[in-house]
Amino acid sequence: MMKKILKVDTPNDYARFVEAPELHPLVSIIHYDELAPFRHSLNNYGVYGLFIQRQFPHNLSYGMKTVQTSDGSIIAVEPGQIGGLEDDGERISLSGWVLMWSPELLHGSELERQIDRYQFFSYFFDGSLLMEPDEWLSITQLLEQMRQELENNEDSPSLRTILLAYLRLILEYCNRIYQRQISEENKGSDDLLKRFHNLLQTYFRENRQLSLGLPTVAYCASELAYSSRYFGDLVHKATGGTAIGYIHNYIINQAKSLLMQGHNISETSRLLGFDFPHHFTRLFKRITGLTPSEFLGK
Repeated sequence: MMKKILKVDTPNDYARFVEAPELHPLVSIIHYDELAPFRHSLNNYGVYGLFIQRQFPHNLSYGMKTVQTSDGSIIAVEPGQIGGLEDDGERISLSGWVLMWSPELLHGSELERQIDRYQFFSYFFDGSLLMEPDEWLSITQLLEQMRQELENNEDSPSLRTILLAYLRLILEYCNRIYQRQISEENKGSDDLLKRFHNLLQTYFRENRQLSLGLPTVAYCASELAYSSRYFGDLVHKATGGTAIGYIHNYIINQAKSLLMQGHNISETSRLLGFDFPHHFTRLFKRITGLTPSEFLGK
């Protein structure tokens, strides 16, 4: 049976689901404390989002993993990701805020050119950003001010410039929290894996797989300026696994997202760069223990 997935193609798709006010076509600011109880949702995001909450529901999914959350923290999502909890009919009340914005808001801005440096949006980071009390206060005050701008002013180029300034400041607070959470002792392996992960993200974002096929260890090692053997040793030291295993796990996570978005097995195989669907099915079965059809039907 297919999972129930809420398509959040615009910020207001989620606002309508939780019955929050719609303030702007490209930005949504939701204060959970002001809402009536609402249902869970497993969201397929076409927008960026920050969930800034006192507490989160247990067992939240983030990609194909369960996200580790703390009280008074932030979860960041970006277009193409899937996360949340499937609607089971239960109604919940939450405390905190949601800030969502369309990629269209960033078009042509400096923030659009720099958005990839905020590593906390990546599936690679599967925790939440734990705020100090003064950071909670600062970020929520910025959200209040940003919401007032939206409530009191018509859409215009100057309003969008102001919104981008607030957004940039909030993201810098998030980045400071993220940097604090990176331990110095793991910095070397973290840096390698982040660069490796970002390379795979870029490979598929730019659709290189459609012309070059699946990424190889030799390709990744060369792009990161290592020999294949040394690169493999570094990945093994950092993860306990192989570089090709890391690539395959990344590909299968992408496959699960595509399947859950409604692509059939042949389409998913082609979009990921496989030569034949049966090659894709064989790898999917080896990694997950299920065929793609069994995964969709579970």
